[in-house]
Amino acid sequence: MYISLYSCTSKTISPEPAELKTRIQNREICFPANFVFHKMGSEGKEFKAAERKLRLLCLHGFRTSGEIIKKQVTGKWPESVLNKLDLVFVDAPFPCQGKSDVEGIFDPPYYEWFQFNKEFTKYENFDECLAYIEDCMIAKGPFDGLLGFSQGAILSAALPGLQTKGVALTRVPKIKVLVIIGGAKFRDPSIVENAFSSQIQCPSVHFLGDQDFLKQHGTELLDSFIDPLVIRHPKGHTIPRFDEKGLENMLSFLGRLQNEFENKDEKQEIGLSIAS
Repeated sequence: MYISLYSCTSKTISPEPAELKTRIQNREICFPANFVFHKMGSEGKEFKAAERKLRLLCLHGFRTSGEIIKKQVTGKWPESVLNKLDLVFVDAPFPCQGKSDVEGIFDPPYYEWFQFNKEFTKYENFDECLAYIEDCMIAKGPFDGLLGFSQGAILSAALPGLQTKGVALTRVPKIKVLVIIGGAKFRDPSIVENAFSSQIQCPSVHFLGDQDFLKQHGTELLDSFIDPLVIRHPKGHTIPRFDEKGLENMLSFLGRLQNEFENKDEKQEIGLSIAS
């Protein structure tokens, strides 16, 4: 007998603790990787499953760091959003090769994903960057998708298309969701052809700032996605706080995906149980 608990998000299971332990050890009950349960009641005999969080690899901006974007996101976004996300923050592969715009605001060290010319048409260490991101996804995954800011957002927006073309991320599961903050497209024609030759089908949310110097480029990026959610804010090139409407839209977006992914997880587990 094989029981999947992927579908227990809103349900409560009440086995005796000893029985539960035995059934888990015998692999009669299978928990998803991000399943969490909590003791309920004074005797601790009930266990309530936590909702499925969206696991995202977070790619920081140019010449910043994983620790910096972590402070920005967790310091500005409310718990109602953060509680729906399982965020993993990593540093880019290359130490900062010049002055960082956040010097004096955030402490070093600083990192960059790749190097580029003034026109943003030629890139150095780009293939190494893609390989590094894939290694991170293998080591720390599996992931549902990506969250990116600035240079990290430009990468994140391109990766689903590159993955579909077999150019990048060939050893990891398909990217299923994107969070793009202050994003844009690459300008190298060969990368654009591989990344955006067809519209990106995975769900995406795009943050556009009224004063962001990349606003026009971020707006043009929207055409490459099917039904993107757009959250606008009055600030510049930064990770913004939510206003009431933006928060409502974000929570609805995340809730819809949680339900969708839970249902897919459950079907996969049922298929595995039948096959075994």
